[in-house]
Amino acid sequence: MGAGVIHAAPVPPAPTPQPRSPLAIADYRRFWLARFVAVFATLSMVVLIGYQTYDIARADYGMGRSEAAFMLGLLGAAQFVPLLLLTPVAGLAADRFDRRQVVLCANAVDCLLALALAIATMNDALTLPLLFALAAGHGAARVFNGPALSAIAPNIVPPRLLPRAIALSSIAMQAGTMAGPAVGGLMFAWEPSAPYFLSAAMLLGSGLLIMSVRPVRARQEGPSVHPLRRITEGFRFIRQERFLLGCITLDLFAVLMGGATAMLPVFARDILMVGPEGLGLMRAAPAVGAALVAAFLSVRPFEDNVGTKMLWAVVAFGVATIAFALSRDFLLSLALLAALGAADMISVFIRSSLVQLNTPDDKRGRVSAISGLAISASNELGELQSGLAAAVLGATGAVVFGGVGAIFITGIWAWLFPELRQARRFTAKFLNEDGSEKTALDEDRHSREERTI
Repeated sequence: MGAGVIHAAPVPPAPTPQPRSPLAIADYRRFWLARFVAVFATLSMVVLIGYQTYDIARADYGMGRSEAAFMLGLLGAAQFVPLLLLTPVAGLAADRFDRRQVVLCANAVDCLLALALAIATMNDALTLPLLFALAAGHGAARVFNGPALSAIAPNIVPPRLLPRAIALSSIAMQAGTMAGPAVGGLMFAWEPSAPYFLSAAMLLGSGLLIMSVRPVRARQEGPSVHPLRRITEGFRFIRQERFLLGCITLDLFAVLMGGATAMLPVFARDILMVGPEGLGLMRAAPAVGAALVAAFLSVRPFEDNVGTKMLWAVVAFGVATIAFALSRDFLLSLALLAALGAADMISVFIRSSLVQLNTPDDKRGRVSAISGLAISASNELGELQSGLAAAVLGATGAVVFGGVGAIFITGIWAWLFPELRQARRFTAKFLNEDGSEKTALDEDRHSREERTI
């Protein structure tokens, strides 16, 4: 009898190791860099448009401080109108088309606007009507960029890494917010047209980086639906989800009241007297605080009582806003702006994580667009509110009034939306035994009921 041949059992292939960090994913690294570059460029533009508006109103049109501050409010309104009109269309575009291409097209339009600002500045041809028109165009480009860009991250990282991905994405945003105005202010003091040329190049580069990410298109569920119906579905979904409605509207009304950034050109030119270089540092200071917090949260994200922490963060934002308004020391003002940014970052991180995790992918573009509209309304309409208040109360009074209003709004929202206080953890939606959807909020409530029994 011949010797038997022993065959080794086939070895199963080793499982693919799961990434432990979003930065281990190549697509996410490109997404992160694209966001940093885009925010750097756009924030540099926004800060300098505001400074030039105020400076031209004072120097070329002979306006007083209050009248010129009111022009800053009108500038915010000029950016908000296209946001208001185009947000539903932008959200639909992010849910219907390749989100990378939507971002690229928006960046290309913004790139052309930056070139127009550079040429007009170089030829000393800027006027208030031209600044308002270019600011409106920038608002229109940004409304398409925001929802598509925000909706990309959940498609390229696994759900368990999404809170960290959002924190890291916030670091990119805050780093760009920090570096863009600071570098732009220094370049503007050297050559006023230079920062706009740099922004144009960076916007184009950001769009090309996004195109290097794998194709990202929302998963469509169910039969084809008319575009107008899809738009209304996004609004209906948020209205029915009181938790999401509370998150989004809290940011809208609290930051609308508490925004101090609209008055920074007034503080830089006429109160603290630090010029465009100082304005760049002041606009960068909130991002310094926000970036430090985002770096911490990317390593150790919040796990418990996230809703309560979000509410207290908005209160801290209001307190820091009031203190900044009363400061007359430049270094102290920078520190208070950094504290303001840190508090805002906590609120943004928690709200963004909860909104993304509790929204179906086929609706993320529309929900992100509506959330972006609320953020933009709080910023641009906040500028209008600050401009109107400054015309009556002065710049200092307007900022104090806004900080008090943010604290008051937070208290009202904590009472109107108890769901915010009851949110405990970051958990995506999942199914009950009967097949209905349940959120982390429901699970926390169920656990508390079991403990009570």
